[in-house]
Amino acid sequence: MLKNYFKTTLRFLLKNKTYSFINIIGLALGTLCCIYILLFVVDQFSYDKHHRDVKDIYRVVTSIQLPGQSFENATASPPIAPTMKKDFPEILQYTRVVPGLAVSKHLMKYKEKSIYVDEAYYVDSTFFEIFSYHFDGGNPATALKEPNSIVLTKTTAERLFGKEDPTGKTVTMDNSYGKKDLRITGVVDESLGRSHIKANMFITMNSGQVGEFVLHNDEFAGNNFTYTYVKLRPDANAKALEKKFPAFISKYAGERMKSWGMTKQLHLQPLLDVHTTTNRQAEIGKPVSKTFLNILILIAVMIQVIACINFMNLATARASKRAKEVGVRKVIGAGRDSLMKQFLAESLFLSLIGIMIALPLLILCLPFFNQITQADIQLTLFRDYRLWLLLSGLVLITGLLAGSYPAFYLSAFQAIKVIKGNFTSQVSAAGIRRSLVVFQFVLSIILITSIIVIYSQLRFIQNRDLGFDKKQKLVFTFYTNESQAKMTAIENDFRQISAVKNISLANSYMSQFVMRDHGVYPPGGSMETAIDAQNMSTDEFFVKTNGIKILTGRDFHQNDTGWCLINETLCKMLGLTPEKAVGIPLYTEFKPNPVTHVMVAGVMKDFNYNSLHMAVKPFMLFYQNDKTEFSHMIVSVNSDNYKSVLSKMESAWKKNLPATPFEYVFLDEAVQKQYETEITLGNIINSFTLMAIIISSLGLFGLASFSAEQRSKEIGIRKVLGASVSGIVRLLSKDFLRLIAVSFVIATPIAWWAMHRWLQGFAYPVSVKWWMFALSGIIALLIAMVTVSFQSIRAAVANPTRSLKTG
Repeated sequence: MLKNYFKTTLRFLLKNKTYSFINIIGLALGTLCCIYILLFVVDQFSYDKHHRDVKDIYRVVTSIQLPGQSFENATASPPIAPTMKKDFPEILQYTRVVPGLAVSKHLMKYKEKSIYVDEAYYVDSTFFEIFSYHFDGGNPATALKEPNSIVLTKTTAERLFGKEDPTGKTVTMDNSYGKKDLRITGVVDESLGRSHIKANMFITMNSGQVGEFVLHNDEFAGNNFTYTYVKLRPDANAKALEKKFPAFISKYAGERMKSWGMTKQLHLQPLLDVHTTTNRQAEIGKPVSKTFLNILILIAVMIQVIACINFMNLATARASKRAKEVGVRKVIGAGRDSLMKQFLAESLFLSLIGIMIALPLLILCLPFFNQITQADIQLTLFRDYRLWLLLSGLVLITGLLAGSYPAFYLSAFQAIKVIKGNFTSQVSAAGIRRSLVVFQFVLSIILITSIIVIYSQLRFIQNRDLGFDKKQKLVFTFYTNESQAKMTAIENDFRQISAVKNISLANSYMSQFVMRDHGVYPPGGSMETAIDAQNMSTDEFFVKTNGIKILTGRDFHQNDTGWCLINETLCKMLGLTPEKAVGIPLYTEFKPNPVTHVMVAGVMKDFNYNSLHMAVKPFMLFYQNDKTEFSHMIVSVNSDNYKSVLSKMESAWKKNLPATPFEYVFLDEAVQKQYETEITLGNIINSFTLMAIIISSLGLFGLASFSAEQRSKEIGIRKVLGASVSGIVRLLSKDFLRLIAVSFVIATPIAWWAMHRWLQGFAYPVSVKWWMFALSGIIALLIAMVTVSFQSIRAAVANPTRSLKTG
């Protein structure tokens, strides 16, 4: 039976080459996109699944409410985890993960070789008891037990040691806290699975520096900078445990929180949710929004459905070619079930061919797709059973979906009528075909509109006045004490370069997460009414170098210790006007330290020092006279010849720091990096919308071809009677153009709703304008006109005598 189905299918495909080509290529392209998107989504949802007892592992996260503000943090205070383990028997073990505070890179030295390493974390000795990693060298049970121990990732080990085994060797870590000798006790890789903790090295907490600060920290209310994880006993109830947290935090931080006017809540976040949750500040990695992943799944489904619609449309359109075949089969005894199985088998066979073409195409296109999505998807055909399950599922779903209507439609023909040539009145497929074409273009118009809105938002972000000047700015970071001691010398050498306009030193720069915050209040206030303000320390050149505007008061002067600049938002939340704020003291208090204060030198116009996803928050600049406290140098230049400028800067750098790598970033690129998710989404929708349009156009091309073929005799008569080519083109095109108009009417409200929801993720969204929908409609219309007109013109210019003889 299967052999007979195969022969019949192959015979029909070879006889109808154009039909077969359109269907197979459409299915192949749709399957190509669908497979990659599903692989990408599966990869994103696979984070942290490999850890032992993963369902018992939770991250402790924090919700903080302060006067006029609220925060959802991915972090908690240092002593919370060990105290929880002591107070709650439900907690089996804990570990904390802490980045090098104010240190983004560490200079690692082994013998004569030096490299910068970022994404380094201090962790408790229990880290590998909770998280599962594959060890290439060392023992996970003891790797972090001894002080001054370090575990490297395989990539970092190869960078520093090449093919040499690093286990047991000593390296020197140099950063702004000083130099530290560390013994390598293990090497790990990601072969077990991906983790949201994207690290290059793990340093045991009892190694001094930041780790020592964490181990001896007893602040339960503030200092929310540690990533805290707990592993519950198998029989523990996470929700029941969470209900005990309000009493817990009140016991240890109640008095302090009351004095600060602060409310703090602790929550347990399942480890499997960490990578796909994006509503928390200070995330350890780059989480991916579930909404983003759901959009991708929707795009994958839409593209595959568009490909299936092509198959259904063309199959029903060509029903007349197979009507007599169905009639003959029924006369000789074939039942409807048998015919349905045959047509479904044909559909499954086509789907299988599409998969077989899509797989080599996917292997070929994988680097391109990975570049678009900023991912690292690997196609492990013979090792991952899930891929085979995915492919099998796609063949079945696509085959059944694409072949279902043709199977029911064709098998319903009555034998006597179709043999006589009278079958069109039984089941009219024209309405179904029109509906499917409309559905195809509804999906295409929604995708085109999405592209227009996303790029409008990105263009708005790129062109919006952020309140500071990001252009022609270079940022240099000094990671070690040795390099920080040379900052003044390098600054002086840079100032000798004619293209350099201004130079400023600071402990951070625009686009970077500001880690420091203080509650401040004006005279007559208290910490209970204090406004929490993020802050940076700078020199007297920061405002000028970054192009920040001063509304009232003055900029910093040299030796301005004890003075600050505040932004409009902080000024307003303090209940002050910009004019009255100048010259007043602002107080802060962190027990056991005494009350301290700074004087307001001026009020700055609000600027977006962080992403436009967030509204401007209260912000301060503190003047810092001690340059050794700074780690960043922002250089403003007035030349576009960066090659020449950077060459001179590198010479000055090497003169002062010959053993330290010369590294820099462009400020505008750092700002743009905050919108990687949106840029990636735009690239994905752009690329896969193009695929959807190509597939839709293939189907429309096939239907136009069929329509022209069906009306060939009519066209011949019209031409003989004097009809013009343009008139015939209009005749054949108007039905399709009418369908595009209907598609536009249906797609517009759906697209508006979807884009309105997406734009809610921005503090400063663009307005969804009427022209965006009009443009998407015009694009869809042009695509349809080009596709249909090709066949229409071809039919219109054909010799009418041929169609009349064969009609």
